Amino acid sequence: MEPTSTSPTPKALSVSQLNQRAKQTLERDVGEVWVEGELSNVSRPASGHIYFTLKDDRAQIRCALFRQRARFVAAPMRDGDQVKLRGRVSLFEPRGDYQLIAEAVQAAGLGELLAAFERLKAQLEGEGVFANTRPLPFPPRKILILSSATGAAIRDVLAVLAARWPLADVTLIPVPVQGAEAAPAMISALGLLNRQARLDPEQDVVLITRGGGSLEDLWAFNNEHLARAIFHSRLPVMSAVGHEVDVTLADFAADMRAPTPSAAAERLVPDQHALKRQLAQAEQRLHRSMQARLERDSQRLDTLRARLRHPGEQLARQRQHLTTLQQRLTRAMQQTLAQQKAQAAQLTRRLASQDMARLHRSESERISSLQRRLASAMQRMLEVRQARLHSAARELNAVSPLAVLGRGYAIAQDAQGQVIRRAEDTQPGQLLKLRLGEGRLNVEVKRRYKKH
Repeated sequence: MEPTSTSPTPKALSVSQLNQRAKQTLERDVGEVWVEGELSNVSRPASGHIYFTLKDDRAQIRCALFRQRARFVAAPMRDGDQVKLRGRVSLFEPRGDYQLIAEAVQAAGLGELLAAFERLKAQLEGEGVFANTRPLPFPPRKILILSSATGAAIRDVLAVLAARWPLADVTLIPVPVQGAEAAPAMISALGLLNRQARLDPEQDVVLITRGGGSLEDLWAFNNEHLARAIFHSRLPVMSAVGHEVDVTLADFAADMRAPTPSAAAERLVPDQHALKRQLAQAEQRLHRSMQARLERDSQRLDTLRARLRHPGEQLARQRQHLTTLQQRLTRAMQQTLAQQKAQAAQLTRRLASQDMARLHRSESERISSLQRRLASAMQRMLEVRQARLHSAARELNAVSPLAVLGRGYAIAQDAQGQVIRRAEDTQPGQLLKLRLGEGRLNVEVKRRYKKH
């Protein structure tokens, strides 16, 4: 037996730790890559994940495509198919299996098709072929479907239309949806529909649809002439080609795109069940509103009924009131008549007790006395007013300019009527007017004398 070494033994890793380090190294150093190879051992368990081997003539690698990514893959993925795969290099720790976690899978050779698709898309977009955004009639009077008569897409569309809107008038125009003859057939059918005068763009719509498939399967819908025919269509067009992730030039040229054939049918027509629910809700609201209105009107009617009286009762009350007023009027008239009779009797007695001749003489004497007093007062007032007038006339005459003229003075005025107050205001030869106490004179200035 050999002697044991005295140096310490290195700390060993567990298998899980080793696999964990290997996984981290692979994911960090290699990361995400594109790999091309042949599919083999393709397995689809109930979980929805897809497990397969990707190989070439010298090597192979285990691969896993998990369910959340598998639903976006259009490639059929059959044993023997040549594919391009994008994924992350990793390691399955429980078994130590080196594997590739796939993120996207496409058939080999798709790169050229995709490049051609992008070039044609850019060209048509630049020409305005993708500018259609006309509103589709809702619900349409006629739905004209261009699709395969035997495909799953038309069955889904018809089933959804029948369930949602049985009133839809659906016409299927069977056309091939795959292969070299598909695009010309769809172009011809679309042109035929647009030439029919009975079809109205305001009421009818064209649906172009098919189910999912590979890029090669859907390539007919990337036809340049089909895209132009859709753009120039008189009737509005909805396109629903493939699955949600599939996009074609027909989708861009159409007035509206739906992600799937079933979704197209749902967008084209209303849901009768939803409308029935809305109608039921509206009916309930109307019923509640009518019930509330009836209750309010019933209460109002009860109030009016309580205030309403029978016409016979109303007439009897008015008749009684009229009788009462008539009685009151009769009593008032009798009372007034009695008072007036008593007053007339009293006046008659007073009149009879008076001596009319003596009363007449007394009133005549009183009138004569008043006339004399009035004449005397008027005479005295006239004398006082005349005295006041003479006094005012004397005062007025004392300040009147005419009185001054009467004492021998005169007022000189020029031709404009201005009074001349100074000799300097005149000129020799100037004509003046003199106003005297009695009469007027026109004079001429011969000479001016200065004031000493």
